[in-house]
Amino acid sequence: MSVVRKIVHSNLAPAAIGPYSQAVLVDKTLYVSGQLGMDSVSGNLVEGVAAQAKKALENMGHILEAAGASYKNVVKTTVLLADMKDFGTVNDVYRTCECYSFEFLAEAP
Repeated sequence: MSVVRKIVHSNLAPAAIGPYSQAVLVDKTLYVSGQLGMDSVSGNLVEGVAAQAKKALENMGHILEAAGASYKNVVKTTVLLADMKDFGTVNDVYRTCECYSFEFLAEAP
């Protein structure tokens, strides 16, 4: 049995900073690598937790689009925080993102 694998890349999202791809499509499942709140032009993190969360979601959206997908196709995300005090701020950003436009998202904060 052969498995079809395709590397997915978007120039609108920051390039991977290590030996990995932005995303890999395996058959009909897309695996998106972790996204930071990084500006794709400067390569720097944007300032502030809310802005970083928004930028990371925006970067993920660009990668999804490059794969022919959208937030509506996402069924799970994982959020990693350096400080749990930022949970509410990041959650507020998620709630205003189009990725919360449906009820099937499983989130692991």
